[in-house]
Amino acid sequence: MHLKRWITAFVAIPFLVLMIGSGGALMFAVVIGAVCVIALWEFFRIVPNKAESLNPFCFQLSAFIMGPAIIWAAYINSFKSVLGLIALNLIVPALISLPKFKSDASVSEIVFKQVLGVIYIPLFLSYLVLIRNGDDGVAWIFFLLIIVFLGDTGAYYVGSYLGRHKLCPAVSPNKTIEGSVGGLAVNLCAGALFKFFFFPLLPWGLSILFFLSIGVAGQVGDLFESELKRVGNIKDSGVLLPGHGGVLDRIDALLFAAPAAYFFKEYILTG
Repeated sequence: MHLKRWITAFVAIPFLVLMIGSGGALMFAVVIGAVCVIALWEFFRIVPNKAESLNPFCFQLSAFIMGPAIIWAAYINSFKSVLGLIALNLIVPALISLPKFKSDASVSEIVFKQVLGVIYIPLFLSYLVLIRNGDDGVAWIFFLLIIVFLGDTGAYYVGSYLGRHKLCPAVSPNKTIEGSVGGLAVNLCAGALFKFFFFPLLPWGLSILFFLSIGVAGQVGDLFESELKRVGNIKDSGVLLPGHGGVLDRIDALLFAAPAAYFFKEYILTG
């Protein structure tokens, strides 16, 4: 498992660096759009469907359309379009559900889960595009990824070797308090080093709050996806990334960290 994780990381890192650093804002948005579609597919796979008599794909199709559309709206910096698409995404599944409600009242549950999926994945991913499009966007994307991914790695290894006390056993039996604290410590160290070399003018006090907020948001995102998988009785969201599981398994922490990073960047650290 450890070897597969590191092999996958070493293969993916050069692609990420090239795509973020040299691919341009459009290429970044296209890749995020592709990640969005894959993650949505995995989300609908792990979320259980009680309405067995209904084909949920007609509901999911609108998510696969709205998801990339939300990413594109973020790319062109159209906040009104993002809000409009989210509203439309509720209206369309609700409309589809009306004639089906008589035969199966659980159709409303499919609508709720579809709307959750679009908010959880495309909307949260759109904050990465907004960060990339902003001032020093490339550096801020690297800043966020380093804090989140190194913190996640630190939590994994500290928890594996030193973990004794369960963090949230009902959701994720393997996660420990020691791993959580270790992850936050790595968040702080990684963030501090990046700030020292690339953002020396940022105030230290607010920067430390930023690192911790990103770390906490990332851990909540990780646990939230574990909660979804627990309900669906599924270990991994997919098998696309050996040693990591699916795409959603790899970006679960980033999904929650991205909105927090955007608001810190725009309104607190540089606002």
